Amino acid sequence: EEIERETAYPDGKVEKVLKNGCHLIFFPNGTWKKVGSDGKTVTITFFNGDVKQIMPDQTVIYYYADAKTTHTTYSDGLEVLQFSNGQIEKHYPDGKKEITFPDQTIKNLFTDGQEESIFPDGTIVRVQRDGSKTIEFNNGQRELHTSQFKRREYPDGTVKTVYMNGQQETKYVSGRIRIKDKDGNIIIDTKL
Repeated sequence: EEIERETAYPDGKVEKVLKNGCHLIFFPNGTWKKVGSDGKTVTITFFNGDVKQIMPDQTVIYYYADAKTTHTTYSDGLEVLQFSNGQIEKHYPDGKKEITFPDQTIKNLFTDGQEESIFPDGTIVRVQRDGSKTIEFNNGQRELHTSQFKRREYPDGTVKTVYMNGQQETKYVSGRIRIKDKDGNIIIDTKL
């Protein structure tokens, strides 16, 4: 593009104004800055290969060359990080974070300490602040893990609970209850 004027400064900086209205500023360390003809679009290319773009809507896109990572900050406060392995993180202004992993697993981190992971097969894992965990499987089964027990609920209504002492309790939809001790010996079986 044609240069309208060029100015060299004592500190080694050189500014070129192009006929289309763009300004190019070259710094002695190899960094250079381009200000678009609109005066609002700015691109800074750093000597280390990093690139920072400021868009007219004040969106800031920063590319870290060494890490091959892009960090975009939107004017509403949303931040999006895109990593070279395909991982994408969204940091919302309210503190919530959403991470999409390369295998397409999505993990949500909520401000109250709860977590939710959604796996590609449809399984959903929710972790509460107290550490208890609920797992919803794509086959309709559901598990609840607490510090006292692990319980699995089956689509037919059967519920199997394993307590931390190893005792197992199975409640069937028919009303039957079977309890086993930690070694697997049946203690109670109310066959109907």
